[in-house]
Amino acid sequence: MLRDGRKLYGVLRSYDQFANLVLQDTVERAYTADAYGDAARGVYVIRGENVVLLGEVDLSKEDATTAGLRPVSFKEAMDAVRLAADEKRTRDAEKNKMLQARGFSTADGADYVDSY
Repeated sequence: MLRDGRKLYGVLRSYDQFANLVLQDTVERAYTADAYGDAARGVYVIRGENVVLLGEVDLSKEDATTAGLRPVSFKEAMDAVRLAADEKRTRDAEKNKMLQARGFSTADGADYVDSY
């Protein structure tokens, strides 16, 4: 998993002390609530500062990650992911506006006033 939320699966061919990775036969997978989409990426070089999580995939359990999800095109899955992210951003903005109106400080700190 990368910092931007992308999930990449592939054969780890090389790594270094900075967590820079080289993946072969890489597949990028996008998940939605009820579906997933795959896109072949081939050889992928990932800069270590972008790596959030790295793990080994148990091939005997790999199919369980997509059990109950329907396969769709990668474009369709990414469109659904972007739509969900936009909806969440809108909900969070509305929630923050309501909290600020009631005197609460929001997590983004946009209206933070240093009063010390």
